[in-house]
Amino acid sequence: RFVSMASHEFRTPLSTILSSTALLRKYTLTEDQDKREKHLLKIKDSVKHLNELLVDFLSLGKLEEGKIKFNPHRFNAREFIQEVCDEMKPTLKRGQNIQHAYRGGANFCNDKRLLKNILINLLSNAIKFSPAGEMIGVDVYHRDGNLEVEVSDMGVGIPAEDMQHLFSTFFRGKNVTNIEGTGLGLNIVKRYTDLMQGTISVSSKEQQGTIFHLSLPEIVTEDSTY
Repeated sequence: RFVSMASHEFRTPLSTILSSTALLRKYTLTEDQDKREKHLLKIKDSVKHLNELLVDFLSLGKLEEGKIKFNPHRFNAREFIQEVCDEMKPTLKRGQNIQHAYRGGANFCNDKRLLKNILINLLSNAIKFSPAGEMIGVDVYHRDGNLEVEVSDMGVGIPAEDMQHLFSTFFRGKNVTNIEGTGLGLNIVKRYTDLMQGTISVSSKEQQGTIFHLSLPEIVTEDSTY
C-alpha cells in the first residue's frame, strides 16, 4: 500500500508541472506575462507539495525501519519556538498570521529535532486547513518539568466520528478529501511524540477550528543538569 499510495500522490503534482511547463513555452509575448506567472505559481506549488510528500514518506519509512533515534539534549525552547514560527511564515496564505506566546523557563531538555518535525507538521496542517486571513496560534507553557504546547487554528475542524482515527496511518478526514495530503502527517506526529515520551491530544469542532495539545517531559541527561 505504501508504494501504491506514493505513486498515486506523486502523479498529480508531476502532471501539473509537466503541463504548466509545456504551456510556458507557448507564452513568449510580453502580453502573456500574467499567464506565465499563473503557471509558474502552479509549478512552485506542485514542487512544494512534492517536497512535503517526500518528507512524509521518508519519515514513515525510517520509522518503520526503526532508524529514527531519540536524542535528547538541552536547548533554549523560547528561542526555538520563535525560530520555528518564523520558518513557517513564508508558507502562510494571504492574510494569515502566526501568533505565539511562551511562558516559563527557556531551557528544556528533550529531542529538539523531533519536536521541530512535530511543530512543522502541526503548523502545516493549521495553515492548510484554515482559510486566508485567519490566525494560527502557538501557545507554550514550560512548567512542572513539562513543556506544554498548543497549536490552534480556526479552520475546517474535524468531524466527531473521525477523531478516533486521526492518528492512524493513511487516514484522511471526510471533510478534507478535496485538499492535498497523504494521511501520514499526524501518524508521524504521534509516533515522534511517543519517542519523546510525551502525549498528544486534540479538540475540534467542524467549521470552528482545532486545537492540538502536546505535552512533553523534561528528560534528565548528563547535559540537562548544568
